[in-house]
Amino acid sequence: MPLSIETLDLAAQNAGERARKAGVEIRELRELPEAHAMIELLLRIWGRPLITVEFLRALTKAGNYAAGAYEGDRLVGVCIGFHEEPAARTLHSHVAGVAPGLAGRGVGTALKLHQRAWALTRDIPTIEWTFDPLVSRNAYFNIVRLGALPVEYLTNFYGAMHDAINGADETDRLLVRWSLLSPRVVAACSGTPFERPAGGPSSRRVAAPADIEALRAGDVAAAVAWRRRLRDELAPLMASGGRVVDFDRDLGYLVDLENS
Repeated sequence: MPLSIETLDLAAQNAGERARKAGVEIRELRELPEAHAMIELLLRIWGRPLITVEFLRALTKAGNYAAGAYEGDRLVGVCIGFHEEPAARTLHSHVAGVAPGLAGRGVGTALKLHQRAWALTRDIPTIEWTFDPLVSRNAYFNIVRLGALPVEYLTNFYGAMHDAINGADETDRLLVRWSLLSPRVVAACSGTPFERPAGGPSSRRVAAPADIEALRAGDVAAAVAWRRRLRDELAPLMASGGRVVDFDRDLGYLVDLENS
């Protein structure tokens, strides 16, 4: 059933407000020079090419999502996604990144809300993506700021990536599902605080490091130990039916065990 004009208008309004607040304009990829700029920005962020210009052009020609955040004429953020199997009616957001030095400006939020509005206009109700469960700022952004929830723990999903962000560490990931019209997500995207679970007898906390990037740069052994500890605690809980329902910067992941 097609979404109402009011729902689509609100999603577009939320996206526009976040872009203005971040001081950027979000534009879909249209021309070849824009594709080159996106690939160059990804190279600056990750230190190695993640995809090629040719593949990016093919993705967009096939109707997939690629958009950039522009500060004037300067590209400062990028987000790329592709459709999952038709029956899933889900967009997989493969990569999103913001230029170094712009963290905290809200550029990433503006990109994700633009992606949400884009998906809803195509009657796509769900977006999924993966993130490193050790990166607390990303966990907070995904789970609290956007209202997305982890649904699967993926052990060493990509293998060793050897880039500027992951180093030589194994690439455990959490797959998160962004249910675009859920009350939690609608509230988060409108900037309205939603009720966060407090935890109780049927829940458990799994700690995460405050700054895994600093540990990877200064104490590799400690970073590896954190990976193993979080994997050993969180992966079995999720595999047995535990649901991650919240994240706290100090306390880590909150896992609901009631139905596990």
